Amino acid sequence: MKYHHIGIPTDIPRENETYLPEYKVFVSGYETSLYGIEWMRYEPDSPLPELVKTVPHIAFEVDSLSEAIKDKEILIQPNSPSEGTLVAFIIENGAPIEFLQIKK
Repeated sequence: MKYHHIGIPTDIPRENETYLPEYKVFVSGYETSLYGIEWMRYEPDSPLPELVKTVPHIAFEVDSLSEAIKDKEILIQPNSPSEGTLVAFIIENGAPIEFLQIKK
């Protein structure tokens, strides 16, 4: 597993936000951040868990999503937010952790 990004919830609109309508969230910053900082601004009716909307998360790229989440407390079930990418969230020590399996 290797570090991919940190997702930080915010309520401040930022430049160059991308809207993900399925999750009702605006994301920005990842593409231009040397350190993988991604800002996430959620609409009030976003269907994502409150923990993800209020607590920063660390994301790791993994070879096998199913292995990474095996026997873990699942917060968000595996899904594909973009073509070639599978993601899932777990809870670790009270914090959300994201795993990404990216098809190369």
